[in-house]
Amino acid sequence: MIENEISNKVIGLAIEVHSALGPGLLESAYQECLFYKIGKAGLKVEKQKPMPLIFEDVRLECGYRIDLLVENKLVIELKSLEYLNDVHLAQTLTYMKLGGFKLGLLINFNVALLKNGIKRVVNGL
Repeated sequence: MIENEISNKVIGLAIEVHSALGPGLLESAYQECLFYKIGKAGLKVEKQKPMPLIFEDVRLECGYRIDLLVENKLVIELKSLEYLNDVHLAQTLTYMKLGGFKLGLLINFNVALLKNGIKRVVNGL
């Protein structure tokens, strides 16, 4: 499966989660539910995947964690905020660059209509 196919599947699953739960819950609740749905759909998914920083040939564990990593190809950063801003986009892109991933989804569940809370993030590598 290529990144776009995976992201389309995940977006559909995220919409299912949002339809069932609605906005206003903690990010961790959406993360657990989406993690469950992705796994149930038969995709490999990792939760809170550690992402080390390599600096001057030294691997540093700085506490960076990807919310969800699907099929070792798609980075998913989840939020439950009133508004997304450039820092959230930068955070997603940083995880993608650190891991060498091409595609990410920044998903804000605290919206009335989830399609308005989804941003595709592309890493030019």
